[in-house]
Amino acid sequence: MQTLGGEGRIVFLDYLRVVACFMVILVHSIEPFYLGGEGTYVASLSDARWVVFISSALRCAVPLFIMTSSYLLVPVEGDALAFFKRRLKRVAIPFVVWSLLYAVVPMWGSGGEVDILGNLSRLLFNLMPHAGHLWFVYMLLGIYIIMPVISPWLERVSQRGEQMFIGLWLLSTAVPFLRVAASATGSAEVWGEASWNEFGMLYYTSGFVGYVVVAHYIRKYVDWSVWRTLAVALPMFVVGYLIVALPFYLQLGDEYPISGTIDLAVAWERSWCFATLGVALTTIALFLLFKLISKPCRIYPLFGHLSRISYGIYLVHIFILVAVFDVVSSWSLATPIVMILTAALTFIISAVVTQLLSLLPKSKFIVG
Repeated sequence: MQTLGGEGRIVFLDYLRVVACFMVILVHSIEPFYLGGEGTYVASLSDARWVVFISSALRCAVPLFIMTSSYLLVPVEGDALAFFKRRLKRVAIPFVVWSLLYAVVPMWGSGGEVDILGNLSRLLFNLMPHAGHLWFVYMLLGIYIIMPVISPWLERVSQRGEQMFIGLWLLSTAVPFLRVAASATGSAEVWGEASWNEFGMLYYTSGFVGYVVVAHYIRKYVDWSVWRTLAVALPMFVVGYLIVALPFYLQLGDEYPISGTIDLAVAWERSWCFATLGVALTTIALFLLFKLISKPCRIYPLFGHLSRISYGIYLVHIFILVAVFDVVSSWSLATPIVMILTAALTFIISAVVTQLLSLLPKSKFIVG
């Protein structure tokens, strides 16, 4: 039985949502140390090592958001249309508002130049580069669409059947690595993929939907002791972290600075992708560890409030982070301090801004 906070909230989910939100902001505070120039730029070996060491532990932040939502929402109860309406008000409308703001308001450090018409045209099809963090909302809305579809199955499937699906999903998280191995044969496609068919054998058991099923499984079947949880989760996190970090690190060069197109960073980040094996293992491990939190502590009211406004913090934080990084990076501090201090200040300022916006009439359509 999960301990409930105020308003019937599940305590560990509030703690986890706040930590995951900070982790996302820290990821974005690290990006300037390997993204820049023509797309990829690393100034020194020290910077490269800090990027790998810290960011590899943070890649699970986005999947953790999926699991916290799924733990609460699936199986979807009641009418699917009513579910979609609630998600529309809570998620989609604020997303549209902030997409428009990022399109028309100059970013700090951009010199005030903004192609408003070009940005608005791009929004008809996709997000803008300066608001790249909003990719998450597109994915989240897709997850909401599929939730009512898989909910009847989750209500009827046996524990063994759910385990089989999770096993197949975990196998699918290895596909990106299999494609690299397959490229040695002259083709990077695997298991039915081809130039005329991108939907391979495990396509329909892959991606973020696996985190939805895992969250449901944990809620329904996992009620472990502290020691059993630690015995499973800690080794799982270590193994997952190594799978995430080592491939990135081994691709780094010996001569610095390193400069190249964005394709170079994309190749480095292959093991960092959110539906790959290492990230999946670290995500599940951290979720299990946070589930051990059985009661609120003295600062829970603060975490509970931050959890309620975390979506707004996420939406606004890039506006804040760009300015904060420009200031903090000018202070000649060590690389990890710049990363962490930028993230901490950005989180605090974004929380204050979100709280102020929440005082406006109809604020739920702005900050969720």
